Amino acid sequence: MTLAAPRIADETSIRYAGWRIVAVCFLVATFSWGLGFYGQSVYLAELHRVHGWPSSWISTATTFFYLVGALLVAFISDAMRVIGARNCLIVGVVCIATATAALGQISAPWQLYAVNLLLACGWAGTSLGAITNTLGLWFDGRRGMAISLALNGASCGGIVGVPLLVTAIGSLGFSGAMIATAATAILLLVPVILFAVGTPPERDRTADGRPDPAPISASRLRAAAFRDPAFLTLTISFALVLFAQVAFIVHLISFLDPVLGRERAAAAVALLTAMAVVGRVLFSTVIDRLNQRLASAISFASQALALLIIINFHSAALVFLACAMFGFSVGNLITLPALIVQQEFDARSFGVLISLITAVTQVTYAFGPGIIGVLRDLSGGYTLPFYLCIVLQLTAAGLVMMRRRAGRH
Repeated sequence: MTLAAPRIADETSIRYAGWRIVAVCFLVATFSWGLGFYGQSVYLAELHRVHGWPSSWISTATTFFYLVGALLVAFISDAMRVIGARNCLIVGVVCIATATAALGQISAPWQLYAVNLLLACGWAGTSLGAITNTLGLWFDGRRGMAISLALNGASCGGIVGVPLLVTAIGSLGFSGAMIATAATAILLLVPVILFAVGTPPERDRTADGRPDPAPISASRLRAAAFRDPAFLTLTISFALVLFAQVAFIVHLISFLDPVLGRERAAAAVALLTAMAVVGRVLFSTVIDRLNQRLASAISFASQALALLIIINFHSAALVFLACAMFGFSVGNLITLPALIVQQEFDARSFGVLISLITAVTQVTYAFGPGIIGVLRDLSGGYTLPFYLCIVLQLTAAGLVMMRRRAGRH
């Protein structure tokens, strides 16, 4: 008697269980970016107001958060292999919620570093590395669309989460708002993850029914990756462009305030963020069929052009147009590395390589706002530092096209 071949999951079906996982990851991303990424600007202002600590002390703790988070993200695929996606997400949610509640209770600067250490653990377990690894267990052919849709939660965390956090602080005070926010995260996310995230479909056979090769050691994969020009060009190019992107966004209001006024500057940032959602949604419909490296290079170049317009033209209409152009590719720049890895590298290495790329790029962009700020102070304006961002983006556009593989190995 012969055994029936395993049924291949139909990722195009609306009934496919993987789309439920996409919805869960969207919710997780909303809280993760709202509390771990965008929330940092809120924490800085409130901790300075409540305790009177210098902004430099608080912002240094933020850099500590990014660096520790980057180190932990590099090993998120190992954690998921050991404890599973569901448990990894739950641990991440509990850590990020506990750290959020603790932020409102601290009374000394050293405690801020301890809280940011816990927050970094939560960030590693709920942000880009965790989400792409989780979705990689459920998706193959439609992985690009799945990741793009789930990561709209990151933008939602900035558009909706931060205003709600500020409103809660105004109503409940900083301490009360942090506790209420943490409780909301636990009560909403933990039951949803427990209910919706089950066992991923079997993917231990190839399309023709033959068993896949044995797994590869994660340590061997990491060592080999740093000797592979295809991986290096991919990682360095995205590290450069995310350095420029994050630095520009952080300093955008400061640059536009004297040009357009505070209200229009805020509106320009809101437009940029909204276009990130629009770009990610529209891109998700075709992203799996594109030349991923070429799409990346075009995205990098479009951001450089937008920056060039913003630096040289102070017309409100042109600035808003350039912000929309810049924002259109913002969301896709955290999706494209996963798709290139899927397209060019062994499927068994997906989780490890994505975690490694996320770690390297996060370490790099953690220094972006500070370096651009120093250059701004030394040069007396934003022209020089923003031109540096343009150079980095164009360099990245050329670098990402320098090495391509014919297919998976």
